Amino acid sequence: MTHATARAARTVEIGGVGDDALRQTLDAAGLTFTLDEARRIVELLGRDPTVVEANIFNTMWSEHCSYKSSRAVLKEYLPTEASNVVLGPGEDAGVVRFCEVDGKSYCIALAHESHNHPSQVVPNEGAATGIGGIVRDVYCMGADVIGVLDPLRFGDPNGRHAERTREIIHGVVEGIWQYGNALGVPNLGGDVYFDESFDENCLVNVVAVGLLEEGDMVRSRAPAEATDVPYDLVLVGKPTDPSGFGGATFASRVLDEEKALDDKYAVQVPDPFLKRMLTVATQEVMKLLNARGVPFGYKDLGAGGIACVTSELGAAALLGVRVDLSRVPVAEGGLLPEVIACSETQERYCLVVPREFSAEVVRIFNEDFELPELCNGAAAVVVGEVIPEPRFILEHEGTVVCDASTEQITAGVCYDRAHRRHVREVPEVGIPGKIDVADAVLRVLASANIASREHVYRHYDSEVKGNTVIRPGEADACVVAPIPGSRVGMAIAVDGNPFLAALSPYEAGAAAVAEAVRNVAAVGAVPIALTDCLNFGNPEIEEVFQDFVDAVRGIGDAARGIGMKDTDEPIPVISGNVSFYNQSSAGSAVLPSPIVCAVGRVPDIARHATVGMKSAGSRILLVGERHGELGASAFMTTVAGGVGAGPPHVRVDEERAMMAAVTDLIEAGLVRSCHDISDGGMVVALAEMLFGSSPDIEVGAEIDLGAVVPEGTGGAPAGGGVSGAGGRGAGGGGGGGGGRGAGDALAVCELLFCENGGYLLEVDPADVARAVAVLTKRGAWHAEIGRTTATSGLVVREDGVGDTVLSEDAMSAAWLNGATEVML
Repeated sequence: MTHATARAARTVEIGGVGDDALRQTLDAAGLTFTLDEARRIVELLGRDPTVVEANIFNTMWSEHCSYKSSRAVLKEYLPTEASNVVLGPGEDAGVVRFCEVDGKSYCIALAHESHNHPSQVVPNEGAATGIGGIVRDVYCMGADVIGVLDPLRFGDPNGRHAERTREIIHGVVEGIWQYGNALGVPNLGGDVYFDESFDENCLVNVVAVGLLEEGDMVRSRAPAEATDVPYDLVLVGKPTDPSGFGGATFASRVLDEEKALDDKYAVQVPDPFLKRMLTVATQEVMKLLNARGVPFGYKDLGAGGIACVTSELGAAALLGVRVDLSRVPVAEGGLLPEVIACSETQERYCLVVPREFSAEVVRIFNEDFELPELCNGAAAVVVGEVIPEPRFILEHEGTVVCDASTEQITAGVCYDRAHRRHVREVPEVGIPGKIDVADAVLRVLASANIASREHVYRHYDSEVKGNTVIRPGEADACVVAPIPGSRVGMAIAVDGNPFLAALSPYEAGAAAVAEAVRNVAAVGAVPIALTDCLNFGNPEIEEVFQDFVDAVRGIGDAARGIGMKDTDEPIPVISGNVSFYNQSSAGSAVLPSPIVCAVGRVPDIARHATVGMKSAGSRILLVGERHGELGASAFMTTVAGGVGAGPPHVRVDEERAMMAAVTDLIEAGLVRSCHDISDGGMVVALAEMLFGSSPDIEVGAEIDLGAVVPEGTGGAPAGGGVSGAGGRGAGGGGGGGGGRGAGDALAVCELLFCENGGYLLEVDPADVARAVAVLTKRGAWHAEIGRTTATSGLVVREDGVGDTVLSEDAMSAAWLNGATEVML
């Protein structure tokens, strides 16, 4: 089969042009690929590219689409395979087996993305379209979206850019709730951090999770049958407009404040109401095709628009596609073919269906669901076909504007980036010589990075589907019962502390996994899968890329080291995203921010745990040794005024034992309440358990630090299990044992505020012996450190220092009001 050479189309002159002139040409055309990449395109094509081809390569070879800097690192370090994985990274979402009910195998689809640059420039629309894009990734796998999450990172709300930062905070939260609530998808959690490194680059990461039957999974590719049977490409959704043109390349470069106005046009425009109807219509089409046994492909239009989705659908099947851009519904006349091809207009999908069914598919959308009546110009239209030769051919008004190999376009380029470890310049900070422990507790509770997040999640509808078991704020993870008639629950949580990365990106990556695992385990769920979003500065800077490599290595080591319960398999990373260039033109980069989401299975939703204390007279068990490592803790940043040194190490053997023991205990009904220990340390976890108690009861807590570090035991109480397991040679830490007592204020703060992983359990006195037996069997370090009381407040007994008494009113006021001004 011969092809037109596309010489009649407009071209970008590259071959034979000097570097300076070529650089000017690329800048004038808005093309961001390097000079070497430009010349590589000429080599591949054997000619200068057309303007359309140049824009397609510009998009498909961007960092956002090609993962050209990160691909090799991710492949080397992340575990992506396990016996429960149905589909790992590579398509729009990962899929993992969840449970069997009535002979049907149900799966979880999980996707994780970032919409950082768009949300910095246009906060409301940027965040809303982030939610819109991530739910499409899950819908097009054949799943019903059962929840979204939103880990967020903002600048200092009281810093130099306070006014702009607060505008971004409010715009992002508003965009998320406006889109998610209107779409009818519950928000199942997230987290929020503030730091001046995010002043010029906020991070808006989004997660979507869905449920599907294993046999109904849809692939993001043309079916193999398209080799022998004619298949059409059906474009469905909004008419194409210029919004989002260049969005992928915008996300793959350093933000320039001076170009912010121009960048606004690279941000898409959301329409959640149209998305909702498109979703219903598409699910009906998929049911019909599945019922008839018709093989088909389905993919959402995100980065790169029509060019990306059609080329990838063909390339994944080693086939080609031919598309007529003149058939594409457009919102306005005169759109150039490169805009039609690469615009990232929201609310669009592409289906690959046999030609004998394409007319029926179009009729269902346009007539049964009246798509053109829902949005002016919206429609389902056959825009192209699958062809046997692996070529990507685009036509526009009778002219071939692109003719290239699908592999050349979709394979992209791959870099082996240089990376160099650098000495971190962390300002020395000293812990005050005299510490008022009660005052320190209140200051930490009131700090923006610890205080209540109610002012964020109260805007979100977490119960819109009517199957939410645990809502945001009630526990460390949210839980839903996604399968009607089944008591199996799904738990989900997302975590990642950027302050750890200021000291050690490796520990930050490992800690993100460990905390996400602890959060789902703390409600009684056994972790079954992970997904990650990796947010860093410019990968062309060797030190930045070293941070990235270290963080990915930490994630991989923790996923393998903690592993799935009672197996020798890792917790698999089934999907994810890399976001580079989170850096301003002035050179300011964000703190390295690896963010991890964990999904877990609750065997019976009747057996779950929340954080709120349930009654007076219970015993409080500490699970997980206090190693006293204060580096990067909320105590250091709030009380000492800096991150300090010596971050808490992730001891994977301890984490594995604790996860297994705690999930055993909750499933056995031996835990009244449970909270993981992380940001703020043990004392913040205790306070939050008191805040979570029912308003109908009065309950307080009293703990004895002498029980945390008993004299002469090296930090491991009688009957304890693993003590200070170093996991990967991370070392012990900062005086976790050695017979140290709690006899001075610094030692007290190390015990109360260190953020080494662990759990606090509220246990009925009658069940303590059984609980201790389980903890001992699993090898989990533990100690009985106190009890709940009938008087509200917190009492901390300290050898040689005296009691610290904190009223619940004072603690609650600090915690509830600490971020009110910022969040409202």
